[in-house]
Amino acid sequence: MIGMSGARVVIVGQGYVGLPVAMRACEAGFDVVGLDVDEDRIDLLQSGKSFIDDVDDERLAAALATGRYLPTTEHAELLGFDFASVCVPTPLHDGAPDLSYIEDAARALSTHISPGCCVVLESTTYPGTTEEIFVPILESGSGLRAGADFYVGYSPERIDPSNPTWKFHNTPKIVSGVDPESLRVVRDFYDQLVEVTVPVLGTREAELAKLLENTFRHINIALVNELAVFSHGLGVDVWSVLDAAASKPFGFMRFSPGPGVGGHCLPIDASYLSWQVRRSLGQEFRLVDVANDVNKHMPDYVVARATEHLNRRRKSVNSSDVLLIGLTYKANSGDARNSPSMAVAERLVRLGADLRAVDPLIDPDEVPPHVRLVGFDADQISQSDLIIVLTDHDMLDWALLERYADRVLDTRNRLRSPQVERF
Repeated sequence: MIGMSGARVVIVGQGYVGLPVAMRACEAGFDVVGLDVDEDRIDLLQSGKSFIDDVDDERLAAALATGRYLPTTEHAELLGFDFASVCVPTPLHDGAPDLSYIEDAARALSTHISPGCCVVLESTTYPGTTEEIFVPILESGSGLRAGADFYVGYSPERIDPSNPTWKFHNTPKIVSGVDPESLRVVRDFYDQLVEVTVPVLGTREAELAKLLENTFRHINIALVNELAVFSHGLGVDVWSVLDAAASKPFGFMRFSPGPGVGGHCLPIDASYLSWQVRRSLGQEFRLVDVANDVNKHMPDYVVARATEHLNRRRKSVNSSDVLLIGLTYKANSGDARNSPSMAVAERLVRLGADLRAVDPLIDPDEVPPHVRLVGFDADQISQSDLIIVLTDHDMLDWALLERYADRVLDTRNRLRSPQVERF
C-alpha cells in the first residue's frame, strides 16, 4: 500500500481532471507535484488563482499553504515519485484519436520510474491504449517491466464540472491494473482519495466502461434532440412529452434536448469507440454515427428556428440584433470546451447577425470574434430583435427576461411564459 507519510504523488496535467485529483491527494496527506506544460496555467496556480469551477481559490490556497502541493512545469520534480496519475487531454484530429499528450506524459515519467512505484492513466481513450501504447513507453524509458518491477493501471476520470452533488471524492471510481498486484496497488491508493472504488477485470474493460458511460449519454441526448425537432414539426410540446414519460418509475431515464453537446467528453468519447471498432473489426458502430450526426447538426437547427422566428416578424437574420444567453457548454460552469453555443454564434455571424452575448462565467478570452460580451440588464434585452437561451446559468435574472418573452427562443426550457418559443 502507498501510504501517506513521505509518499510522493505526481499528477500530470492540472486541468479540469488533474487539478481536483491533485487537491484531493494533498488533502489526504500526500506530497503532490502538479505537472503541466502550460506555463500560464502553472503561474496562476502558483499565485493561488484557480481557473476551473470545481477548485476555488480558497481550496487552492489551503493546498499551497500546506507546503505539500507543488504546481510546476519542471520535469526534474518527477524524481522519486511513488505514484503518478496521467490526466492529460485526448482530442480528436480528423476523426482519429490524438494520443500525443499521453505519449509525452509516459516519456516524461519513464525516466523517473523506480522499482515499486505505480503509474495510472486516467485520460479517456480507446480499449488497449494502456497496455499497447502507454506501458511500452514506460518500459522503454525505464528499462523496467510493468507488473514485475513497477505497477500500472487505468482508472478513468469521472469529473462533471460544476456538479453540485457529485465531486471527485464521492463519485465511485473504476480501478484496474495490468495484473492482479497492480490492481491491488491502484485500488489501495484511490481508496485513500475517494469513498468507493470499483475494481474491474482489466484495463481494457475499464477503458471501454468509460466510453460506454458517455456513449450512453450521447446516444440518448441525440434521441431527445431528434424528438424535439420532429415534435416541433408535428405541433407537439416535447417538454410536456418528456415530463409525462419521466413519471414512469422504471425503464425510463430522462434526458433533455438542447442546442447540441459540448465539453471534452460527449463530442469525443463516442467517436473514440466508433473509431476503434472500425479500425479493429472493420465494422461501423451505427448508433454512434447516427448520434454524432444528430448532435452535430443541432446548432444548425437552432439557427433555422431563429431564422423562422425573425421571419415571422418580417426581419432577416442579416443585420438583426441577436442576444445569446450563455456561451459555455453547460449551466453554472465556465467551461466552454466544444460548446454548441459557439457553433450557433459562428453560424449567425456568417448570416450577418449583430451578436451580443451574456455569460458571467466564461473567460472573456474564450468569447468568439464578432461577439460582444455584455451585461444582463433591461437595456441589453430591450434592444434585441431576438434572444436565444443557450445555457441557463442559475445566477441570471430570469424574471427580467420573462418581460420580453415574445422575443425569446428558449432551447433549455428555462422560461415559463406562454409567449416564449421553445424547442
